[in-house]
Amino acid sequence: MSETSETTLAAEKSNNKLALSYEAIRRQQYELINDLLEVLPKIDGLADDRVAEVRDALFHADNPYLIVFVGPFSSGKSSLINVLLNQADLLPIGPVPTTDRISILRWGEEVQRMQSGEIYTVMHPSPILRKVSFVDTPGLESVFQNHEGITRRFLHRSDTVFLVMLAQQAMTSGNLNYLKVLREYGKNVIILLSQKDLLSAEEIETVRAYVIDQSRDLLGANPEVWAVSAREAQAAYLPDGTRDSEKWIASGVAQIEAYVDGQLGDVERMRQKLQTPLQIVESAHQAALAVVRENQSEMNRYQSIFDNIDQQMAAGQREHARTIRTATEEIEQRFAEVSARGDDAITEMFRFTRAFNSLYRGFLELIGLARFARRAQGGSYTRTAFERQQVFAPISELPAIVSKLGPRIEGRDIQDTDDLVKYAQREVAALPPDVQRKVIGVLQPPQKYDRTALENARPVLSEIEDETQQFETDRLERMTRNTLVYLAGWEVLVIILGIFVLAWNPATPELPLLPFLLIIFLLGMGLLGLAFMPLRGRAIANAYQKRIDGLKNRYTEAVTQAANAQIRNGMQVRREAVAPLTRLIEAQTTLQTEQLNQLRAIEGDIVKVEAELAKLGRANRLGL
Repeated sequence: MSETSETTLAAEKSNNKLALSYEAIRRQQYELINDLLEVLPKIDGLADDRVAEVRDALFHADNPYLIVFVGPFSSGKSSLINVLLNQADLLPIGPVPTTDRISILRWGEEVQRMQSGEIYTVMHPSPILRKVSFVDTPGLESVFQNHEGITRRFLHRSDTVFLVMLAQQAMTSGNLNYLKVLREYGKNVIILLSQKDLLSAEEIETVRAYVIDQSRDLLGANPEVWAVSAREAQAAYLPDGTRDSEKWIASGVAQIEAYVDGQLGDVERMRQKLQTPLQIVESAHQAALAVVRENQSEMNRYQSIFDNIDQQMAAGQREHARTIRTATEEIEQRFAEVSARGDDAITEMFRFTRAFNSLYRGFLELIGLARFARRAQGGSYTRTAFERQQVFAPISELPAIVSKLGPRIEGRDIQDTDDLVKYAQREVAALPPDVQRKVIGVLQPPQKYDRTALENARPVLSEIEDETQQFETDRLERMTRNTLVYLAGWEVLVIILGIFVLAWNPATPELPLLPFLLIIFLLGMGLLGLAFMPLRGRAIANAYQKRIDGLKNRYTEAVTQAANAQIRNGMQVRREAVAPLTRLIEAQTTLQTEQLNQLRAIEGDIVKVEAELAKLGRANRLGL
């Protein structure tokens, strides 16, 4: 292999390597710019021109394909561009020559028209212009007369040329000459047969075959020939801006769109644009980072709003806890009174001084006549004693205590909710307008208040109240009657033994006092039985107090659970009333944290792209 061939081969390898490297960097840069554009529009306070700059950088980074439309006057070039962009009047159309200038259509955030000499630039936010730039030229009759220099420059820079001709006038001698001239530029030429809707499907196929045959026979060319209809394509657009895919495909214009999607960027032009977009990205990134950090400082104030709301709600809960504690203390006091009065009643019933009366009642129980005595005394020893002491009078006060608890909790909830809403409204009014617009919902107190928690507890509480009064007296009555029976039985046994001793007369000369001693012993046993009564009364009183303590605990627990349920409802009411503000604060905090993390990740990507560009620059100096 000659030295020249080796040099050429090495140069080709270097160029290929350079092209691949540039393409890899371009992809990285494109992703980098897209990542940044995901973040920038969401950053509050960032200047709009920063986003516009980065979008422009994206245009450069994407390196759109350049397609030039050429053809006779009124062949449909402008109509096809208009329909591709879904803008019926973006470029002027009409039955007489309307395009007497060259127009470049590029992507922009909004429609803008600029003129520089004989060239008009139209910026438009159509998605297809992110991938390709269109050039609309005058009719070919004037291209090489009035615009030859400019047209040559565009034809030279174009990646594809669409030669547009009317389907009814396809491959005239003029069109054949145009195709011949365009082929001399060495460009990829695709023939578009416009207004196909004016011909039948069979006629279109005949015309298409004719154009292909003429191109091959007369020019030795074999261009692609597509039949298209701007009118059918426009009819494919629906009122909501979407398209009927079947009609769009049938119009033939879908082939143009598909062709654009399949083209790749020009590495050489990307080479010239890589550094500029990166500089734009770096500048916008630094500006965005500064704004986000400033916003985070502002969010500290917003967080204090959140904290204030939490503190006010915590204060409300503490106040509720005091209210419940006060109510339970009153309830416990009432049960303590019930316990003390019951203790007094039981003590009175089993007092030693009443032992003979108790013994009498016990004898009546033994012989079955007690029911008559009880009936004369009101039917129950215990109930009569408890009524004298008004033992259960405090129980009747419990419903009133519980009834006051609900309104106290409700009143506090309503007042706190109103205060929180007013506070939140003031804070929202103080927010920047762009942040205020993000508040979703209305700050207002609820229209109704849920009182069911304490209301639903009423049956359970009533059951405990009834159990305290009815069950306890019945239980104590049984215990009392059993005690009286035992006492009477014991005393009867002592009397029987005394009679037996007297009848037996166990006196002897050695023990003349034995009968007397036995009688004394039996009398002592009888007195011991009577002395047992207060002890038994004390045991019954202790059991009664334990039982009352258990009922008190059940009662206070039921009240506390119901009150806490009502308090939870009240806390939920507070949260819902100010939820639009708290949601905003939480969302903004999360959003800004995410933005900061995204910007830090993008910063790392920028460093990587810069490193790749630096290596690419060194390779360029060494090898190219």
